[in-house]
Amino acid sequence: MTGNVKESRDDRLFNWINYTILFLFTITVLYPLIYIFSASFSSASAVVSGKVWLYPVDMTLEGYTAVFKHPLIVTSFLNSVFYTVVGTAFNVVLTLMAAYPLSRKDFMPRNVIMALFVFTMMFSGGLIPSYLVVKGLGLIDSRWSLIIPAAIGVWNMIIARTYFQTTIPDELLEAAQMDGCSDFTFFRRIVLPLSGPIIAVIALFYAVGHWNQYFNALLYLKRQELYPLQLVLRDILVQNEVDSSMITDVADAVARQGLRELLKFSLIVVSTVPVLIIYPFIQRHFVKGMMIGSLKG
Repeated sequence: MTGNVKESRDDRLFNWINYTILFLFTITVLYPLIYIFSASFSSASAVVSGKVWLYPVDMTLEGYTAVFKHPLIVTSFLNSVFYTVVGTAFNVVLTLMAAYPLSRKDFMPRNVIMALFVFTMMFSGGLIPSYLVVKGLGLIDSRWSLIIPAAIGVWNMIIARTYFQTTIPDELLEAAQMDGCSDFTFFRRIVLPLSGPIIAVIALFYAVGHWNQYFNALLYLKRQELYPLQLVLRDILVQNEVDSSMITDVADAVARQGLRELLKFSLIVVSTVPVLIIYPFIQRHFVKGMMIGSLKG
């Protein structure tokens, strides 16, 4: 039986310093998010004049109304959903299929194959050779140009491989083999059900990557109807492109400038919310998978 341990003066001082630093860090991280969220619900004049700093001023949905009036927003949003869902499923399947054999001690060429994977992390052909490969495969201006070239992430594969090595004991495989279980059946019926945390980790990594991608789309896509949301967002944020149909009076330069500023915040919220919604549901698996997957390589 143990009693409560009394903290010394130095311990209390140390804890207060930690709490203060963590509080300041939290404020530093949260304030930009709060500001963007508040600005997206404020009027254009309040945003341009700098009246918004913590909470919405002259609350309005004008920014979100303008967002969904953009001819490409809804289409690009659905495209991003497609790229994220299909691309993540494709990535996760290939990553697990590569990681599991490389985690098996009885797979003799695993070290050579692993060295080849690691080599690709350090050296690449470059932008032009990559474009020529995609062009040679006939994927230019195709949805698959954003999925197939990024089929597998070596770092994610290494994390999954480490997870299998530390979580799936050899004795479990031996017992299954004695019962006549094939490698594929063992992987499907035993390994996968035990790999929820690492699947959540790599799925989140891949999903965020697909959701935020715009550079590959900028290179490989020509038709606007195939653009992901982030590419449309880039056009508005970087090039300040605003369709004239978004405002009632095209000649009103002040309204146009205010709408540009308001659109930036509204689009950031629209493009960020889906990821923020998904994360809390897999946070528990994410933390566990990251801890186990990084124990040893």
